[in-house]
Amino acid sequence: MLSLIQRVTRASVAVDERVIGAIDGGLLALVAVEPGDSDAQIARMAERLLGYRVFADEAGRMNRSLSETGGGLLLVSQFTLAADTRSGMRPSFTTAAPPVEAEQGFNRLVSICRERHAGRVETGQFGAHMVISLVNDGPVTFLLRP
Repeated sequence: MLSLIQRVTRASVAVDERVIGAIDGGLLALVAVEPGDSDAQIARMAERLLGYRVFADEAGRMNRSLSETGGGLLLVSQFTLAADTRSGMRPSFTTAAPPVEAEQGFNRLVSICRERHAGRVETGQFGAHMVISLVNDGPVTFLLRP
């Protein structure tokens, strides 16, 4: 499982020109499920998303987590993040989980985050063509692995 997280002042995701998920300050996480991702890896990713310290403390250091700030979390499935791009001029998606497995893993991640986070948790629509709008704060972007 991979998550590309971006600290945002706001983010939204739309399908067919209709916003289906939006947050104010917090994290946008683009999530790719890989073949064989276990429940333990999914739980660990939820822990990292909620606990990764990317928000400023009183001294201006990145020392506070999403759980501490109560900010929003926008989770968007993105299988292309798991692409193998090491050779050639076209990505291979053999390193991404098949759609059924990926949707189950993504939904489990969403469920865990909603159980553990007091702030807003929003999502895109699995398998849909989505348009994501965001204002990256910093910019601050990290690639997380469980």
